Parts: sequence; structure tokens; C-alpha cells
Amino acid sequence: MEKPIHGSHGSDAHPIRILLVEDSREDAELALAELAEDALAHEARVVDDEAAYLAALRDFAPDIVLSDLSLPGFSGQRALELLRQRDAELPFIYVSGTLGEEAAIAALHDGATDYILKQNPARLASAVRRALAEAAEHRASQRAEAGLIRAQRFESLAMLAGGLSHDLRNLLQPLLLAGESLREYRDDPQLARLGELVRDCGKRGLEMVQSMLSFARGARRAEQVRLGALMDALELLLQGSVPRTIHMQVAVEAPELEFAGNHTELQQCLLNLCLNAIQAMPNGGELRIEAAQQRLEADFFEPGEQAHPGRHLRLSVIDDGPGMGADVLARLFEPFFTTKESGTGLGLLSCRRIIASHGGVMRVDSAPGRGARFDLYIPLQEAGADANDGDDVDTLEGVGERVLVVAEAASELSLLSDTLDAWGYRASASQSGTAALQWIGVHGLPDLVLMDADMNLFTGTRMLAALVDQGYDGAVVMLARPYAPPQLDELPPLPRLRVLDKPVTTRKLLRTLRLALSSTMD
Repeated sequence: MEKPIHGSHGSDAHPIRILLVEDSREDAELALAELAEDALAHEARVVDDEAAYLAALRDFAPDIVLSDLSLPGFSGQRALELLRQRDAELPFIYVSGTLGEEAAIAALHDGATDYILKQNPARLASAVRRALAEAAEHRASQRAEAGLIRAQRFESLAMLAGGLSHDLRNLLQPLLLAGESLREYRDDPQLARLGELVRDCGKRGLEMVQSMLSFARGARRAEQVRLGALMDALELLLQGSVPRTIHMQVAVEAPELEFAGNHTELQQCLLNLCLNAIQAMPNGGELRIEAAQQRLEADFFEPGEQAHPGRHLRLSVIDDGPGMGADVLARLFEPFFTTKESGTGLGLLSCRRIIASHGGVMRVDSAPGRGARFDLYIPLQEAGADANDGDDVDTLEGVGERVLVVAEAASELSLLSDTLDAWGYRASASQSGTAALQWIGVHGLPDLVLMDADMNLFTGTRMLAALVDQGYDGAVVMLARPYAPPQLDELPPLPRLRVLDKPVTTRKLLRTLRLALSSTMD
């Protein structure tokens, strides 16, 4: 049976919830009076049978349980057993007049936090404070340990992603080169279409690899973000998170649009908004993700915001969930404010800071019963000349220049050589740095060296050093992994060296070769 609730408001900021299992009204009032006298602010609920006890555990959600050892039809041992079935950490203190030494040791062994004799009530308040403090410390320790485990998992994921990225880039390189080569067969439209399909699949695979690697490693630097790649990566990350009851639509106005930003941070922001929307629709609904360009006027911006009138990219996450009232909207960006049972409340605050770091602004539109809409506005540079690395060339075709191609992977070596031959170069293939030096010994120095930086026995850096020793001062194009540029600190300056991230498209490779050879002739 549940008995009247007692309460006391002392100096503590938040009253603690105490569930007292006691059949004696006088003993219950004495224990609670002892807590009040010690200025321990509390709310209490007193029960004396199993049914009321279970109901209080569920509805009252106590911070601590104080229990007598023996009650008519119920017992402290049973109360402890029921509590530990539900919660292994919640403090439980016996308050009994008949607890011998052996019984006390057994109680602690069974999971009790402490025991107090009714003849010594003065120790009750200090025991309650200590039990609550130890429980809070234990929870903090568990959170820290869980955070460390998560950090270690992410670190392992980053290492794994780095290794997989290297392998996948080597697999994608032939797709890009072969696809570009097949596209040149204009006399055979079917073959040309096949080449375009192979090339597009390779490019999409590369974008996914870059997105996943960037997300696993975390934000690194500002970069040129391609809108289509950003939205494709977001869809890929959401695939396992969208339940069947939610219909997701993605509408991208200009997937080829590129803008200055940080792919990882924007991906994190959009992912957070989408997961929030999914959690807001437990019974299903519509999730729409939009990307479009929009011109903003000066009066759009609010006081304190960075005002950038003109062309903007608008990224929108829209749901038809229950929506939010004015009271929630007013606190939406407060640190640690959350409407979820578990969560830090920092997701939206981080999202707004990310958009602000891009020079943009964030808008929220929601009301009860009509869902929620989050719009992210990122300023775009006004359209100008097409970005082409600041360089241009008249033609991509060679005029019989001798190119020495050095790569350990046979498929890569073959495709690079065949591609260059098809575009008017005289390509010679060497599958190792040693073989390349032997070729030079027989045929003399080439006009250009195209080499893979990732060679095992005779590394790209050693190959460059050997070329310098041979007196070579011509152009070098090196294919290297992103995030892992070749270490050239011990080499003399190489003004005609150009480094390309792998995998590289045929067009970019040919442009780089023409530019490198032009610089050699200057």
C-alpha cells in the first residue's frame, strides 16, 4: 500500500526522489525528518507491499531506495531483488532495527549499497549523500569509458577506411581510364555508351570513397564541395536508418554545382537534421531533402547574422511530423536543451555553428501539427569563368613525346600506357623503379615521367631521387593517394613535378601532361 508523500526543501538545488519501503508510519516519519534536518531536499514516497513498490519504481522513478528488512507479506531482500532486476546501479540502503553483522555482509554481497540501524538515525543523511555521490561518480565513469570506447572505434574506423580507400582507388582507376577510352569510339555508339556507363560508375564509386573517408577521419580542411557528391553520400549514410514507414525523397536542382566548404561538416549537419526528423516520426511519414539555389535580399538577414545578399545554396530538411510549439522553438538552440529521452541537445547548436562558419544562416519553420522545416543557406560566389585550375591548354593530344610510365599494378600500367598511345604519345611501360632506370640506361631520358607514388620495393620518392642523379630535369607527373602526399623533403626542388590525386580521369591526366610538357619547354 502506498502512503502519503512527504517532502522537504533544503539547500540542495534539485530535490532527490526517495522511495521508502516501510510499514511503520512513525519510523518512516523519523527517517524523513532526519533527512530534512540535514537540509537534504527531497520528495518521498512510502510503500509497504510489493505491488505499490513496483508501481513506485515505474512511476515515481526514485533516485534511491531506503528499505526496512522485514515487512508483513514483503521483505527488504525481495525489494532489493526486484530493484536489481530493473536497475543494477540505483542506490539501495537498508534501514533496519534488526540487522546483524552476518546479515549486513550478506546484504552488501547481494547488491545493497549500505545499511543503517534505526537506533543510529543520525548517520542516515550522510549515508544517502555518499550513496548518491558514488552512484553519480560511477555513472560519469561509465559515460567516460563509453566515450573512450566510441573514440577508439572511430579511430579504428578511420584506419580501416584509409586502408580500404587506398585499395578501392586502385580498383577504380582502371574503370575511369577504360571508360574514358571507350567513350572515344564514336563509330560504335553502343561501345561509347558502355564507356560512359563505366566511367560514371567509377566516378560515383570515387565520390563514395571520398565521402566515407572524409566522414570517418573528420573535418580536415576547406575544399571544393560538389553538391551531387554531398547528397549521394548523405543518402548512402541514411540507407540503414530510414524505416520502411518513412518515405524519403531527395531533390537536387544542380548536382554538378561546386562551392567552397567542408564536405564532412555539411554532411554531419544534414545527417543530424535527418535523424532528428526520423525520430520525430515514430509512426511514419514523409522526409524530404532539397538542394536548390536561391537569391537572398538584404532584408532577409536578422540582426547579428552575417549578411551576404545574393546567390545562395539552400539545403532543406522537411518532415511532416508533429511539429514544435513556440516554447520549444524559443529554446531550440540552447546548449543541452533536448526533447529526447537521451541526447545532449548539442546537435542543432553544432549545425548552426557549422553553417555560420560557411558564412551562412539557418532558418526553422514549425508549428504543432504541421511538421518542421530546416533551411540552411550557404552563400555562393557569383558565376564567373569556369574553374580550370587557373590553366588551360589548346589540345589534349600529344605530338609523339616520349613518356615513361612506371607503376607496379599491371592493370594500371597497361591502361595508362594504352591511353597515352591512343592520344598521340609514345609510351613505354616499366613495372618497377629498377626497370625504369634500366630503360633509361638503354633509351636515354624521356620527355616526361608518369609514375605511381605507391610502389613498394622502389618507392616513388626513391625513383625521383634516382632520376635526379641521372641528370633528369624534365617533367614528372606523380599519381598519389589523397591525405598521403609523397615525402619529398630530402630531395632538391623539383619545379616541374605535378602531383595528382588517385584515381584520375583521362581528361585531367592529359591536361596535366600537356601543362607539364609546356612548362618544360618554357
